[in-house]
Amino acid sequence: MASPPILDWQLDEDRFVSLLAKLVNEARYLQNNPPECVPKEDRAVRHVLDVLQPYSEEEGGPLEIRHVSYVEGRGNLIITYKGTDPSKILSFVGCHMDVVTANPEDWDFDPFTFSQDGDKLRGRGTTDCLGHVALVTELMRQLAVCRPELGATVVAVFIANEENATVKDIGVDGLVKAGLLDHLKNGPLFWVDTADKQPCIGTGGMLAWKLKAYGKLFHSGLPHKAINPIELAMTALTEIQSRFYRDFPPHEMEKTYGFATPSTMKPTQWSYPGGSVNQIPGECTLAGDCRITPFYDVDKVAAKLREYVADISANLSSLSGPGPCSKFVLPEENLTGRLELEIAEAPMKGVACNLDSPGYHALVTATKEVMGECKPYSITGSLPLIRDLQEAGFDVQTMGYGVMATYHARNEYALLSDFKLGYRVLTNLIHRLS
Repeated sequence: MASPPILDWQLDEDRFVSLLAKLVNEARYLQNNPPECVPKEDRAVRHVLDVLQPYSEEEGGPLEIRHVSYVEGRGNLIITYKGTDPSKILSFVGCHMDVVTANPEDWDFDPFTFSQDGDKLRGRGTTDCLGHVALVTELMRQLAVCRPELGATVVAVFIANEENATVKDIGVDGLVKAGLLDHLKNGPLFWVDTADKQPCIGTGGMLAWKLKAYGKLFHSGLPHKAINPIELAMTALTEIQSRFYRDFPPHEMEKTYGFATPSTMKPTQWSYPGGSVNQIPGECTLAGDCRITPFYDVDKVAAKLREYVADISANLSSLSGPGPCSKFVLPEENLTGRLELEIAEAPMKGVACNLDSPGYHALVTATKEVMGECKPYSITGSLPLIRDLQEAGFDVQTMGYGVMATYHARNEYALLSDFKLGYRVLTNLIHRLS
């Protein structure tokens, strides 16, 4: 019997859920937060291979399968279904096999044991990103079973080490460095790792910072004899933020891409060594991040922050604190407060997808046909790696079918109905681009 046209394909729910359950049940060993948690993505790879290996070229099937590892136990998979036209290709990349950590004590159910509650698929990785691993695996399986004659080659890339930016060249960055993905530049690359069923056309860059303030420890009843590092940090940060928003105001392209917020700089953590409530401490630390829309250069932002702190430090005597005893220089004691800025290595760059590319137009049309509407969105949350792909010459478009509200959150879940719709978008894209 002839196979149905690709536009009529539906997600095999039983196969999809069965594979997702196996992947989520490995999630304890896929947590990525070194050095405490170093994932072994090959524990997920073996389940994907259990599904696809029977259709490999070695077994007489149509799938070319490459298992590529740069660290033992931490593999990537490149799965290829070949088309008839060598000049056409499309790829689904970004389905990563590592997950963020989860504390079972904080959850209402076991994060490392898959469970289903009606439409809800529950457990760590269901939204980010094991659900997409299962989804794209099922897509490649059905291609192998039905063997449609396609003009374009379809490639799926399952990757290691997406959730950690400090260890390099294990996942997609290693594959790009080795030239194993160069052929994907000849067509759209769909990064399948976002949420809420609509195209994500913009993401933010991110740099983390720490501002350390040093003063003079003293009795709080004699504040004129102290240099209060908390007040110093507060006052300095207010000045730094004022300069930041002057130099990086809302950009006109943010409206085009639908960013909910402009670039921001804010504190998120506060710490000091400890002491009694009637004691002004000798030092404190403010930490936070900058979220930068892709229309500004993250490296230039970092340079400006350093410039701000250097200038403020050189002029502490003119820095006005909140009260009459908020002084940051004690001339009679030859003491001056001090500021130190630390910026974390490897800041992430934001992405603005190419809205003129055939891949984007195909994604918009496919989403409209399946969902009934297309509402692209942009956020200043950050996706690692994809700006590097864009700068290397790949036409990156981003999409995903998890639930944004549960991304990296406790009680993570996804919806089976969303993945069923996502499957139809994927098949629609293949139909349009091949």
